[in-house]
Amino acid sequence: MRVSVVLSTYNSPAWLEKVLIGYFCQSTLDFEIIIADDGSREDTAQLIQRLQTQAPFPVKHIWQRDDGFRKCRILNKAVLHASSPYLIFSDGDCIPRADFIATHVRRAEPGFYLSGSYYKLPMSTSVAITHDDIKAGRCFNKDWLHAHGLPRTQKTLKISASPFWARVLNRVTPTRCNLKGSNASVWRDDVLKVNGFDERMPWGGEDREFGVRLINAGIKPRHVRYDAICIHLDHARGYVDAERVKANKTLRQYNEKNRVVTTEHGIQQLIESGYSAKF
Repeated sequence: MRVSVVLSTYNSPAWLEKVLIGYFCQSTLDFEIIIADDGSREDTAQLIQRLQTQAPFPVKHIWQRDDGFRKCRILNKAVLHASSPYLIFSDGDCIPRADFIATHVRRAEPGFYLSGSYYKLPMSTSVAITHDDIKAGRCFNKDWLHAHGLPRTQKTLKISASPFWARVLNRVTPTRCNLKGSNASVWRDDVLKVNGFDERMPWGGEDREFGVRLINAGIKPRHVRYDAICIHLDHARGYVDAERVKANKTLRQYNEKNRVVTTEHGIQQLIESGYSAKF
């Protein structure tokens, strides 16, 4: 099954390069990547242009001017550019393990969305990872990570579970299966059914709200927390605003309580405002 991978990014070309190398090393290459760029500088565009010539799959770069945190808007634009029936969402700071795409494809089923997680690394470990480490898969080995700055006290089960234990842990984990934009997949038709992401929402739970509307539309959540693995490179979060996070939570809770399915600030309104892309 052909897949479109939507990667969000903003002014992090060094991290984005490591992430794209991770996708170059996937066990299946039957996918395209759509880079949803929320206003990065020219150095990101130059990086993407260079890697487009090396990529073993199509890479599209969808850019909008920098006007504050507008991730939901650029994600909706990326959905319009997707040519595949199944979409995987992740971020430009999350390196996928070699079986990441294959796991999402294997677990995909009509009527469900998949939600994974990420394994967060400290800055020292994030910087230490080289392209060769990604290609060899060393950066997913807990002993290698500990040797390169990961605290010994940090739990590693999320990246070290065997296939058997991954299946068991996905079933028994007490963690709610909220949609996480760093590691999720969903059928494109289901995205369109709920009108995509709500473009009013800045950072802070905007992906979870999108998942709530999918559930309200009858799409069931399913964990891939322990088998669709990616590692998260460290970075500053200067865009965090506690008041906006609170407002996002209020909107999500309202939509959950009232079984709201669609938003009036999503893909259809983007089209009506004059944005066009090939379906």
